[in-house]
Amino acid sequence: MTPSSFPDPAVDLPAGDPAERTAVLAGGCFWCTEAVFKELAGVRDVRPGYAGGTADTADYRTVCSGTTGHAEAIAITYDPARTSFGMLLKVFFSVAHDPTQLNRQGNDRGPQYRSAVFYADEDERRVAEAYIGQLDAAGVFDAPIATTLEPLEAFYEAEDYHFDYAARNPFQPYIVHISAPKVDKLRRAYPERLKSGSDA
Repeated sequence: MTPSSFPDPAVDLPAGDPAERTAVLAGGCFWCTEAVFKELAGVRDVRPGYAGGTADTADYRTVCSGTTGHAEAIAITYDPARTSFGMLLKVFFSVAHDPTQLNRQGNDRGPQYRSAVFYADEDERRVAEAYIGQLDAAGVFDAPIATTLEPLEAFYEAEDYHFDYAARNPFQPYIVHISAPKVDKLRRAYPERLKSGSDA
C-alpha cells in the first residue's frame, strides 16, 4: 500500500465556493495529523482539539480516559480554490494515519484515537462516503476501513501546549518515531502539493 495506489476522489466539493472551508478529521494523536496537514498548500490553519463529545469533558486529561466520546481531532481551515475536501481526504487516508485500525493508532489505544470524519454538512458526508467506497473498490487496504462518519456537533480547541507540538518538540521520542515519518511520507508522496516558501 503506497500513496500512489490511492485514487483521486471521483466525488468532491466545488472549488472556490465558499472562499474558505474547515474540515474536521480524527486519525489518532493530533500531534501527528497536525504536523502532516500544516505542510499542504492551500491549508491556512490547523488546530488540534476534540470532537464527538461535550464541552464539560473536552480537556486532554479527561479525554485520555477514553470515556468522554471525544476523538483527538484537527480542524483544517483551507482554501477550496487551491485544495479540496476530497484531496484532504486522500492525504488523510494515504499518509496521515491507518484507517483500518479500530479505536487505536499503533500503541495509542482507545476510542479517543479512532479514525473519523466529522462532517459539517450533507455534502461533506457524501464526499467522504464516496471516497471510502472508492478505496474499498480499489482494494488499497488489506483490512476493512474502520473510519466512522460522524456529524460535527462541535469542535473544542485543545490546550495551548498542543499547538505546533511536533514543530516545537522535534526531538521528543514520539515525534521522532511516529510523527516525523508521516511528514516524510507526505513529502515523498506529494511533493507537488506542499507549501512553497511564500505559503509558509
